Amino acid sequence: MLHLALFHQLDDYCGLAPLAVAGMAVEVHNAGAAWSKALLDNAAGPSGALIYKGPDTAPGLTEEQFARLKRELEDAYQGSANAGRPMVLEGGLDWKVMSYAPSDMDFADTLAQAAREIALAFGVPPMLLRIPGDNTYANYAEANLSFWRQTVLPLVARSAAALTRWLAPRFGDELRLGFDADAVDALAEVREKLWAKLNAADFLTLNEKRAAAGYGPVEGGERL
Repeated sequence: MLHLALFHQLDDYCGLAPLAVAGMAVEVHNAGAAWSKALLDNAAGPSGALIYKGPDTAPGLTEEQFARLKRELEDAYQGSANAGRPMVLEGGLDWKVMSYAPSDMDFADTLAQAAREIALAFGVPPMLLRIPGDNTYANYAEANLSFWRQTVLPLVARSAAALTRWLAPRFGDELRLGFDADAVDALAEVREKLWAKLNAADFLTLNEKRAAAGYGPVEGGERL
């Protein structure tokens, strides 16, 4: 079994997982989503308190009456499907509306901030997740390019190097595992600019141009 570890300034063996860095943000995001769903389930219908106003000498609701009333509220008035449904109250019952503050109802900003922190921990530009903000096409293209060049390809190169060191003693020192960056469509524009720049450099030989582009030499490529 090969253990691949990311950099950790205090633990070279176990490393530091991105999820460990973003653990608190993940908990905030999950808690915010659970809170929003619970708020929708429990407050989509009338949100408030039922107050029993019987005669002064009358006892309160019995346990059976309380259980029946609670069951009827859950079945007939709770949930998004019953939103806005009018309530029918028995004698002695009064409904008191208790509204939620806007901050209790709106978790969009909290969820977006938590999602942004999670994305940054994994090296993903937040705008690729469609988080509200300055998401123009140019910024999105630059973010996608940055994601490939600064996150995906270094991680692939690190994994390939570790696999090479691990498998080479068994299959031969000439074993090399790598990746084909030219197959990545997101890097096509960068490759075109590099090729155009090298093609215009008449002071370089063909093999020098090929080496700068990441290719091997060819026969007769040492002449200008």
